[in-house]
Amino acid sequence: MASVIWVRRLSASYLEETLKSGVKIMSSTLERYRQKMTDGDTDFFAALGQRIATFRKGLNMTQGQLAEYLQISQQHMASFEKGIRKVLSSMLPMLAQLFGISVDELVGLKNPSTKRGPMPKLQRQIEQVALLPKAKQKFVSEMLDTVIQQ
Repeated sequence: MASVIWVRRLSASYLEETLKSGVKIMSSTLERYRQKMTDGDTDFFAALGQRIATFRKGLNMTQGQLAEYLQISQQHMASFEKGIRKVLSSMLPMLAQLFGISVDELVGLKNPSTKRGPMPKLQRQIEQVALLPKAKQKFVSEMLDTVIQQ
């Protein structure tokens, strides 16, 4: 009987230590990742994350919806918007296309010679429809046909 109690205590303390070490490993991995970012990187990715959040909210999208579009987790998307993680360069064209802006504008480059106004609401809606599953796209198309024919 005493050996069973000892095993249970050992198991509980082993589990506790394992969890603590897991937390330490995770936090040290995150710290190493953060250390790889220079001050310029930190500022750039924080600003990029804020722009992504602003454009996402302008489309009335949730972080989860945008994460699904990018095929990442919502937590991953949140870390992009907070500037904790670097946004992959392969995602920039996808984001720019979704938001209806250039990659230059998305990353914060300003070109005063090519001023562009806000995207018309109908154009934004059409781009959002293009992201829907095919069945829902067909439904929206049929509804538009019905309205236009009237």
